[in-house]
Amino acid sequence: MIARRSALVLLLAAPAVLSALASGRARAQGRGNDLAPMPLPVKQDDSTGRGYRRDVLVRWGDRVTFDAPPWNPLRPDPDGAAAQFGWDARLAGVAAPTQQAADGIPRAVLTVVHPTVMPAFAFPGGRDHPAAAAMMQGASLINLERRGRWVVVDGGFQSRRLTAGTLCRLSGPYGQGPGGQGSVRGVLGLRGGCVTPWGTLLLAEGDPAPWLARLGADPALMPPGGYGWVVELNPFDPQSLPVKRTALGRFAHGDVAATLSRDGHAVVYLTDRRVGGYLFRFVSSRPATAEDALDAGRLAVARMEGERITWMPLPEGGSLGADPVAAAGPAGGSPLDMPAGLGLDPAGPRLLLACRGGPSRPAGYVIELTAGGGDDGAGTARAALLFAAGDPRLPGTRYGQAGLPPGSAWLENPETVTVDGRGRAWIGTDRGGRVGEQADGLFACDLDGPRRGVPLPLYGAPRAGAIGGAALTPDGEVLFSAVRHPGAEPGASFERPATRWPEFQAGLPPRSTLIGLVRNGGGPVGG
Repeated sequence: MIARRSALVLLLAAPAVLSALASGRARAQGRGNDLAPMPLPVKQDDSTGRGYRRDVLVRWGDRVTFDAPPWNPLRPDPDGAAAQFGWDARLAGVAAPTQQAADGIPRAVLTVVHPTVMPAFAFPGGRDHPAAAAMMQGASLINLERRGRWVVVDGGFQSRRLTAGTLCRLSGPYGQGPGGQGSVRGVLGLRGGCVTPWGTLLLAEGDPAPWLARLGADPALMPPGGYGWVVELNPFDPQSLPVKRTALGRFAHGDVAATLSRDGHAVVYLTDRRVGGYLFRFVSSRPATAEDALDAGRLAVARMEGERITWMPLPEGGSLGADPVAAAGPAGGSPLDMPAGLGLDPAGPRLLLACRGGPSRPAGYVIELTAGGGDDGAGTARAALLFAAGDPRLPGTRYGQAGLPPGSAWLENPETVTVDGRGRAWIGTDRGGRVGEQADGLFACDLDGPRRGVPLPLYGAPRAGAIGGAALTPDGEVLFSAVRHPGAEPGASFERPATRWPEFQAGLPPRSTLIGLVRNGGGPVGG
């Protein structure tokens, strides 16, 4: 059973559409970030903004649960991998309990998903070990606590791993699953996630087909219809059974974000991470506090006409009910340039959508959506272009009214976006290992004021690494991020990676790593 609480938990388009969005007006002036322009050079080490410190917290192979064995990358072990931090890393959020513990120590649970395992870089000789890979993907839930500063609790009580071996329940209109079964073994290819206002965690599965083929899965044991869903679980109960909510539709998700409508119903936004993919929204028919809130409701797809978004309802029941992608086009949905990351503003009904890019806009862009009437359950929304990414020397690139300051790195291929409580977005980029003029980075972008739409870098990844999102502690004094697949450059290998970050030890492969960024003088990250 998933416990719910009423209290809040702390926590592309075609070129013509893009042109229409570019006319969006700036909002009222807010508090700007304190970051200075900086380049992001391509190098074997990472780069950190002036006045900040980067701490390495958890790396691929480090133990998550108390019973994890020592990591040995030369001997892939499925049992060991099932208790260790996965090969890839993308943040899903930080959940803090609504009541403080009896000892007065602030605590939280941080969730990281592990979307991929690339054989060429994860295993000696590049020879795949599917059984080990199945356990290296999934998710890690990690305990945090503040003892003067926020620290990772080694083998904490609520720390757990979700893998291809995790038992899950299917619920909702397609909850019986193939063969009439109400359960399925494993989560596959999780790509994003969020903490909900009602106190649970949502994790979005991507396309399961490559994983099922790679594992040579027996359809009787791992039926294809059991994967490609959104998974809900209680992050504070390590014994809780993850539930796959079939009312939210089955497709290759990019990310998920959850909020509340004005009347207290659950609202869930979902991205279809493909070139020509769609933005979906689910509104529950029951209050969010109900145990089965996400088992009944209505899915809709975004239709973009200039600055206006209309939520077009999708058919209910039948085969199209379970396949929103097939129904989206006929319903009038607008295709986008690989919609990827989602970020909800905790201060108001504002959603950011990061589109990684496609043929019409290779560098990608970020769109701001403001719910109609200030209600995320409304039938319409307003859209405005926050920025069009890419080299500012090229036509079509747009970074706010002010433009990028001299000497600053520019942003390409936005993959993840998080909005903090101080009115700024944290945007991570991912070129998929492609090495260009500059490194992938984590950028802060004001959403209001004179520097609205101007992203400034805080951190640069090591060579061929990407940024796997951002999440802040409840007090905003630590920004967690993840460095994905460092050294995984085309043409490199397990034995000859493009870098050996973060240890730089001979014979040791590079490792996806959870990092913490803090101000040297203390205080909220970004000012």
